[in-house]
Amino acid sequence: MHATLPLMRITDFPPIRRAKLDTLQVNLGYKCNQSCVHCHVNAGPTRTEMMSLETINDVLAFLQASHVGKIDITGGAPELNPHFRHLVRAARNLGAHVIDRCNLTILEQPGQENLAQFLADQRVEVVASLPCYLEENVDRQRGRGVFEVSIRALQLLNRMGYGQPGSGLELSLVYNPQGPVLPPAQGQLEADYRTHLGKRYGLVFNELYVLTNMPIQRFGSMLISKGQFAHYMDLLKNAYQPANLEAVMCRSLVSVDWRGFVYDCDFNQMLGLPLAYKGRAKTHLRELIGRDLTDNPIVVADHCYGCTAGQGSSCGGALAA
Repeated sequence: MHATLPLMRITDFPPIRRAKLDTLQVNLGYKCNQSCVHCHVNAGPTRTEMMSLETINDVLAFLQASHVGKIDITGGAPELNPHFRHLVRAARNLGAHVIDRCNLTILEQPGQENLAQFLADQRVEVVASLPCYLEENVDRQRGRGVFEVSIRALQLLNRMGYGQPGSGLELSLVYNPQGPVLPPAQGQLEADYRTHLGKRYGLVFNELYVLTNMPIQRFGSMLISKGQFAHYMDLLKNAYQPANLEAVMCRSLVSVDWRGFVYDCDFNQMLGLPLAYKGRAKTHLRELIGRDLTDNPIVVADHCYGCTAGQGSSCGGALAA
């Protein structure tokens, strides 16, 4: 695995500071039942990192004290953490809106047979990875047979009420480009997804999130191996849009790793760039209980151009219409 941070640490990306915190993004571990080419987490079946119950209770204590209204649960496949359902139930009891970043195929894994029902019962928003509406492209990026399983999982979620008008059960899909290119316009691609998935498979969903591939971990290493890293960074920098700075996710979100340490975003977590707080090398979430991070400086490097290029990119999709 090629390290990309040494190629991006010296940066001319503009300094930015935090606004009011509204989302706690929690990575429950890097274990996953898939190993996707574009994965910026380098997740896979052989990873062993997993958030403990003690750290999950720190997360819940922070939620209760901070009144942050949204918890965004990710991984790996977060559902593989044995404490996933405890976290979801407890966060919902605190009144938090819960998002599960789901790879869809997890719904057919042994032991997860009632996962879809659990998510629906807890009114969890599902953000599901489906990097294309064509089988060949999805299987190339995520593995043979993944598209077929993903379609069955989406049909199951639809039967539970997800994506259906008036149900209140939100289902969003996530698109990633196949290679070192910027994603197409989110609005038009969403229309194409709706048309193809609706006519071919009878599927419905609420929104499509279009994400830029970040030049880190597995995807960044692939770029280096193919001699495409410098070209891709030039592409991101040349497409930089200053207006996107106001809406980047790091201004209103903090990312928590499986050990409980805090970062400005999930990408910084994967690069080992901790949140800057009172000169500490690393800050644990429990140290931030009752603290206000408003106006705290955000740690940046060249990968930040990935979030500000073109229409922009965040965990909630494009930043600009």
